[in-house]
Amino acid sequence: MSIASAPNFFLTRVGDELVLNDRQPTQPNLDVPKKRILVVGGGVTGFTTAWALLDAGYDVTIIAERWADPKNRITSQIAGALWEFPPAVCGKHTDVISLHNSKRWCMTAYRVFDKLQEAMPRSDYFDHGVQMRMANFFFDQKMENMPDRGQLDKFEEIMAEKDIKGVRRDASIVLEHEVNQKAGVVDAYQHLAPVIDTDAYMNWLRFVLVCKGAVMETRRINGDLLDQEEELLAECGADAIVNATGLAGLELAGDESVYPLRGALIRVVNDGKMFPKVTEALAVTHDDTRGEDEDIVFIVPRNDNTLILGGLAQPHKYELDLTLDSPEIVRMRERCNNFVPGLERAEYDPDAPLVQGLRPFRGSNVRVERELRSRPDGSMSRIVHSYGQGGAGFSLSFGCASDVLELIEEVESGLRASKMGCARH
Repeated sequence: MSIASAPNFFLTRVGDELVLNDRQPTQPNLDVPKKRILVVGGGVTGFTTAWALLDAGYDVTIIAERWADPKNRITSQIAGALWEFPPAVCGKHTDVISLHNSKRWCMTAYRVFDKLQEAMPRSDYFDHGVQMRMANFFFDQKMENMPDRGQLDKFEEIMAEKDIKGVRRDASIVLEHEVNQKAGVVDAYQHLAPVIDTDAYMNWLRFVLVCKGAVMETRRINGDLLDQEEELLAECGADAIVNATGLAGLELAGDESVYPLRGALIRVVNDGKMFPKVTEALAVTHDDTRGEDEDIVFIVPRNDNTLILGGLAQPHKYELDLTLDSPEIVRMRERCNNFVPGLERAEYDPDAPLVQGLRPFRGSNVRVERELRSRPDGSMSRIVHSYGQGGAGFSLSFGCASDVLELIEEVESGLRASKMGCARH
């Protein structure tokens, strides 16, 4: 597809969220040179932030060590990419402020993804990989009887969100999906959710950025950004820096609370030949009260032909050395097989039967805030951070990008940096 045929859609900040529309935002005075922002990080957080900045009238340079590649996938491509209202399947938030903001951020993303797949049918344009599918969540006891009210509270909040479509709680969902009785699930709810084919989406997103004029530079930045901030700004002719480097926040933000949560997905052929085709997402959430590390079931159509099976959440594991024969991968496959009868007959995706990556977690969960430390000369930093999204990078992407825009405006206005709070407004 040529740049001339690029879809004519734009992100506009309305209140504290981004809205997707087909009307170009009002551009600044063309006689005034545009300001350039340097975005460090080429994953979904960095790319989404770059899109928002470009549509807000900034020039953007993106620096990343690697870009999305179906033959050598980055973390964003390995993500489960099922939109979820927080906390997500793979674990709870430990920070109240981050959880509060994540609920707001995820709803921004829900609305943008929903509008995107409505306004740009996949058959009409370069495939963005976004579909709205029914997502089903199962429990081995009634939510009211759980020791922790977290799941019931989450469902009640989902019910209260008017923009989440198709919300329904009914134990018969278990029977409708022919879940194996031995799985022991007795309660369930469902709702429509964006499900993203990460290979297609990251490719489409890069195309959008190129069309909008983003400059992309392939290289690795080492060391604390604060120590080299002035040099990077001068080198790129930039007015501010956005750090969207995920796990590299440990080094680039000097944040010792950052750690990996290793995950893996088995990919199988989902063409209906070896087992009934799965068209909806099926999930069992991690339950902290059980004291078990391996209890997640995650069965999600990646696209029309591939089904992904998970899940795995291993904190502080840096090695990407898992194989289909690794004990935890064997157990993960068995959990999924035991949940959906016939799934044991599924054939592996011949191109990528197993993918694995490191979710970027941190002690206080997601960080979207300005650099609080001063530069070595004592002056105010012009760095804005957006990292620590863990396994929810897609679900939080547009919401986090919206807050980054406001923080960039604060930097330009010369306001002092403040610690992240519960809301920007």
